[in-house]
Amino acid sequence: MQLYNTMTRRKENFEPRQAGRVGMYACGITAYDLSHIGHARSAVVFDVLNRYLRHLGYDVTFVRNFTDVDDKIIARANRENRTCTEVAETYIVAFHEDMDRLNVRRADIEPRATEYIADMQKLVQTLIDGGHAYAVPSGDVYFRVRSFPGYGKLSGRDIDDLRSGARIAIGEEKEDPLDFALWKAAKPGEPFWESPWGKGRPGWHLECSAMSRKNLDLPLDIHGGGQDLIFPHHENEIAQSEASTGKELARFWVHNGFVQINSEKMSKSLNNFKTIRDILEHRQPETLRFFLLGKHYRSPIDFSFEGLDESERALKRVYECLRDVRTARGRESWKKGETPASVLDEFEMLEKGFFEAMDDDLNTAGALGHVFGMVRLMNRVLEDKSLRNKDGIRDLLSRFDALAASWADVLGVFGAEPSAFLEELRDTRAVRAGIDVDKVVKLMAERADARAARDFARSDATRDALAAMGIEVRDTPSGAVWDIA
Repeated sequence: MQLYNTMTRRKENFEPRQAGRVGMYACGITAYDLSHIGHARSAVVFDVLNRYLRHLGYDVTFVRNFTDVDDKIIARANRENRTCTEVAETYIVAFHEDMDRLNVRRADIEPRATEYIADMQKLVQTLIDGGHAYAVPSGDVYFRVRSFPGYGKLSGRDIDDLRSGARIAIGEEKEDPLDFALWKAAKPGEPFWESPWGKGRPGWHLECSAMSRKNLDLPLDIHGGGQDLIFPHHENEIAQSEASTGKELARFWVHNGFVQINSEKMSKSLNNFKTIRDILEHRQPETLRFFLLGKHYRSPIDFSFEGLDESERALKRVYECLRDVRTARGRESWKKGETPASVLDEFEMLEKGFFEAMDDDLNTAGALGHVFGMVRLMNRVLEDKSLRNKDGIRDLLSRFDALAASWADVLGVFGAEPSAFLEELRDTRAVRAGIDVDKVVKLMAERADARAARDFARSDATRDALAAMGIEVRDTPSGAVWDIA
C-alpha cells in the first residue's frame, strides 16, 4: 500500500514502525458547536484508512482526541451561563451521534485534553529546561521557534519569510513574533489549573503532543487531519514534540482536502455553513458518506445538494444490483453449465482493480469506479437468458455477494439489507418531493384489494391517482412496488 506523505510530498510504500502493528493519531474536534461537513469528511477519510489497514491485517490502535478547553468553548460557556465541561460534553455527545449515523467507527482511544494537564505541564517543563521555551512575568509560556532548526519542514515554509512582516502586539511578552503559546495565563472568568507558572490552561498545539505521546509510541506511524491543520497546528506540534523528546513525531503525515460549498469556502459569514444535521434532515446518512468517498481524499470536494442527488442515484443502482443478485441466488432451479471465461476474467479484473485503487493512496474514487464496473457486469449476467440459470453463474453471484461484503467493510457503504435500504431511500426522496407517503401506502393497499377482487376499473383508477402524484407502480412476482417516477 502507498500513502502520500505530506512531509516528503510524495507517495511512499507504507510500512509501520513495528511489523503488523499501526499507531495512528488524528486530530479531532474542538467541542463547542455541532459538527459540519468538513468534520464529516475528515472523519470518513480516517475511518476508511482505519478500516482498510485492518482489512490488510494490521493490528491498528487509532487515537482521535477531543479539545474540551479552548477560547471558543469558554466563550460559549460564558454566553450560555454553563461550564466548559457542560458545553464540551454536549458537543462530544452530538459528534458521536452524527458519526454513528455516518457509520464512522469510534476510535480505540478518545482522549480529552483536560485529562492530560499533568502530562502537558511536564512537557512544558522539559522544553523550558532544554532552552526551547520560556515563561514570562504574566504566566504565559512560549515555545522559542528559532531554537528548533527544523521548523517549517512539514508546511514547506521558510522561517525568515514567516518572520518578515510579523510583529509583536502591544502588551505581548514574546521574544520573537513567531513564538507560540504552550501555556496561557488564566484570565478572569476562565477555567484554570495550578502550574509552576501560575494559574492557567494549555495552548491548543500542546494538547495533541501530550495526548499522542501518552497513548502511542513514537514515532507515530500515521498522524492525520485536515489540510488546514498543516500550519500552524501540525508544524507547532512537530516542533514542541521533537524538541522535547529528540524523536521523530510521525513517519507519515496524511491530510484530507477542503470542502467547498458551491465552489465557495464554507463560512458562517457567507451563510453557506452546513452542519451534518442540516444535510441529514433531507438525505440518508449513507448518501452523504458515499458522496464524500466520491473524490480522492486529498482533492478539494465541492458540496452541493445536486451532487448529493447524483450520489443518491448511484447508490440506488448498487443496491438494486445487490437486491437482484440475492434474489437470483435464491432460485432453486439451476442447470449445469459453466461461467464463460470472458465473464470470469472481467470479474477478476474488476475485483483486483478495487483493491489496487485502495492500495494507491486510498483512492476511493477509483475503487468506486470498479464497483460500478462490477454492477454493470452483474446486470449483464442477470439479463442474459443464456447465462442466468447456469449453476456456474450461481457461484459467481455468491462471489459477488462476498465481494460486496468486503466493499462494505472497507468503505462503510453497501452494508445495509438492499430491499430495506431502497425502501428507506425511496421514502426519503418522496418526502423531499412533497409526496405524502402515508397516502401512497393507502392507495397501494386499495389497488391491491381491487386487483384481488378483480375490480380492474377501481385498480386502474387507483393507479391513475398514484401516477398523478408522481408515483410509478410496477407489478412483480412478489407483489406491486412503487417508486418516484
